[in-house]
Amino acid sequence: MQIIDKPTTGFTGVGDVPTDERGSDELWFLDMLEPRGAAPLARVTVVGCGHVGLVVAAGLAGLGHDVTGLDISEGLVKELTTGQVRILEPSLTPLVRRGLDAGNLRFTTDYSGALDGAEFVFLAVDTPQTLAGAADMRNLRAASRQIASLLDGRNPIIVNKSTSPIGTGETIEAIIGAFLQEDHAAPRIVSNPEFLQQGRAVEDFFRPDRIVVGARDPKDARAVADLYAGLSGDVMVTDLRTSEMIKYVANAFLATRVSFINEIARLCEQIGVNVDRVVDGVALDERIGRHFFRAGIGYGGSCLPKDVAALRYIGQIHGVSTPVLSGVQEINNAQKAEAVSRIRRRLGTLDGQVIGVLGLTFKGATEDIRESPAMDVVALLRNEGASVQIFDPAVKPDRSDLPSGLRGTITGSAIEAAAGADALAILTDWAEFRDLPLAAIRSVMRGNVVFDGRNMLDLKAVEAEGFAYLGIGRIATKHRRRRSDA
Repeated sequence: MQIIDKPTTGFTGVGDVPTDERGSDELWFLDMLEPRGAAPLARVTVVGCGHVGLVVAAGLAGLGHDVTGLDISEGLVKELTTGQVRILEPSLTPLVRRGLDAGNLRFTTDYSGALDGAEFVFLAVDTPQTLAGAADMRNLRAASRQIASLLDGRNPIIVNKSTSPIGTGETIEAIIGAFLQEDHAAPRIVSNPEFLQQGRAVEDFFRPDRIVVGARDPKDARAVADLYAGLSGDVMVTDLRTSEMIKYVANAFLATRVSFINEIARLCEQIGVNVDRVVDGVALDERIGRHFFRAGIGYGGSCLPKDVAALRYIGQIHGVSTPVLSGVQEINNAQKAEAVSRIRRRLGTLDGQVIGVLGLTFKGATEDIRESPAMDVVALLRNEGASVQIFDPAVKPDRSDLPSGLRGTITGSAIEAAAGADALAILTDWAEFRDLPLAAIRSVMRGNVVFDGRNMLDLKAVEAEGFAYLGIGRIATKHRRRRSDA
């Protein structure tokens, strides 16, 4: 029996298991592929070369298929053709370049050329959230119509990889079917949801927990499953709607775990219990585990918030109440406001205070600031009169999606962000923030407050440097309630 007497702090993210260090070989996972056997290689077109589409295109090329990535952005296609990858994703750049060098991965803006000879067409276009919470289907419908208009009697398998509402497969089926009527052919539509975590998407592609494929015709589902021959994940074949539902439920449940442990963390703070130790004990139950079970300032990104909202919307239009999902959203929103409140209570006021901020992306190992809790916290801090000095390894002041008001706040290091600050707030779980030079940071700060919004730091080490520590569900050993406390 293993005796666990110390908090376990060796995992990162809101629940991600850390990737093992594999040395300098960024494509080590290719050596772990199982023999393909008799499974034939295929000609595949991937429509949409964003985060998901690019990983899928490069991944399928890595499995040996002949892949064309199609995107309407000429600038993006030009970059990808020369091996430039603007997405921060471990192993993705060398994987793309490997496919380009091997000649079985190419990129184009030409729909007609990309579809010529394609046996499988993957739809990986974006489905952003509308104000009502529904998924915006306009890009997916437009791509489906464009594909249908160019089929010219051909009938490839259309694979929906985009996260989209229940019934999307039937919507695509109707669009494609309208163009196949003259040929008396039935459209071949397959739902194949992605389960790729940003920051480890390539590894998730090659080491999947499961591969879900849904279709009217099991033969079409099996054909798509065969594309992944060589991977070790279990394959689940379903109907279209079940496949689509699996994706939404998976993400909604992960978001629920995050909100649940954050609610428990608030309770722990009030009764004097360390949430880390609670998680250590609960996670030993194999039915529960650690995944997405770590207290922090909430979940974010392009998937969880959107999918929780979309599932709630689906419930609304079908007359089904979803109070659990409502609570998940409510807790997640409150967690960001509570973070600001904690800092304000410690400083007395935020007006005129300088806050050093570490992290702006929604999680470490990604450049994505969409739906980032850190962005929300920064906005709330500034709204109360605080000035911010921000450092994030992936955020530069010239990026196009950065609000103009933040461009002048971006610094080049954690030390610069802390210089002259009344408080330091860690808002993103970048691995390098675990090893901050605490003594050097303390020497440049005006105040001594550290708000650890991701519970990354060693509490005792922080307090040993003279900081007043504020964590999520963690109990400081030195209770400082005022700026004047020693």
